[in-house]
Amino acid sequence: MRNRREEILMAALELAAEKGLGNVSLHMIANKVGIKKPSLYNHFASKEELVEAMYEFLREQAKANANIPAVDYSALFAGKTALEILQQVVGGYIRMTSQKNILTFYKVIYSERTIQPVAAKILAEETERMILATMQLFYAMEVHKLLHFRNPDMSAVSFAMTVHGLMDYDMDRSEAAEKAAHELLMNEYLAWFCEENAVK
Repeated sequence: MRNRREEILMAALELAAEKGLGNVSLHMIANKVGIKKPSLYNHFASKEELVEAMYEFLREQAKANANIPAVDYSALFAGKTALEILQQVVGGYIRMTSQKNILTFYKVIYSERTIQPVAAKILAEETERMILATMQLFYAMEVHKLLHFRNPDMSAVSFAMTVHGLMDYDMDRSEAAEKAAHELLMNEYLAWFCEENAVK
């Protein structure tokens, strides 16, 4: 059973998906939950705080639903090639961000990032998380001699942004017949990346 905070977050998500983030007021959220607007302030000081809490909650929920464990490089690397590792990591991220609630949330904030500062802030934060996680992965792969990078930090930025762009492209052209082609494109990119950064 949902607690009150979760009810508020999910009500806000439903309203934002229906009306757009900028058109949703705290009063509307309170009405949907069946509480008075002042009661919302027991949970969130502002609409911006509510949206940021929604992002964290939905991200953690999606991560759990996609069965993404805490990073253990020894387990992740055991008996795998560099390509298999990247396929597993990228596949996990795609599974996580494809969960219904987080995908709805991303669609809302993507559409409003140019007019809602909180939406732009969240998208920038997600990109920064992706880049940092990729940097950590690449340093570990370098140490384990799975890949070699002349500049691991910039390689991580380039990789994360390319994967992100390919995922966006896949979402934009998500017809079933084309989906397989886009998955193939992602796999081709990962294979190329491993060849380009192979340990000599």
